[in-house]
Amino acid sequence: QVQVVESGGGLVQAGGSLTLSCTASGLTVDDYIMGWFRQAPGKEREWVSCISWSGRNTYYADSVKGRFTISRDNRKKTVYLQMNSLKPEDTAMYYCAAALALTTDWGTPPASADFHYWGQGTQVTVSS
Repeated sequence: QVQVVESGGGLVQAGGSLTLSCTASGLTVDDYIMGWFRQAPGKEREWVSCISWSGRNTYYADSVKGRFTISRDNRKKTVYLQMNSLKPEDTAMYYCAAALALTTDWGTPPASADFHYWGQGTQVTVSS
């Protein structure tokens, strides 16, 4: 049984930092592209970042570029999202997801439908 579990969310002041973790079990994590998404109350789910199977390639939504860093440790089956210079508009539920392949070009926003496995999310709240 595949499980994807996020952790590390919390309440932080604007300008602060948080690191989210995502641990996957029941799958060969090396085979999967991993992504982070977020959804704020009353808004649609938004893609945040992706990382390739090896971890050598990453890309980000413009809204977080330069502030967030995605990384992975396949031995630990864990993906991380380091979030710096947080803003109130970063407040959302953050979700980790796994995809075998993307139907979109690398470097362009991926399709949510490509991600087969999703976690339950971890809440990030940034106070002003």
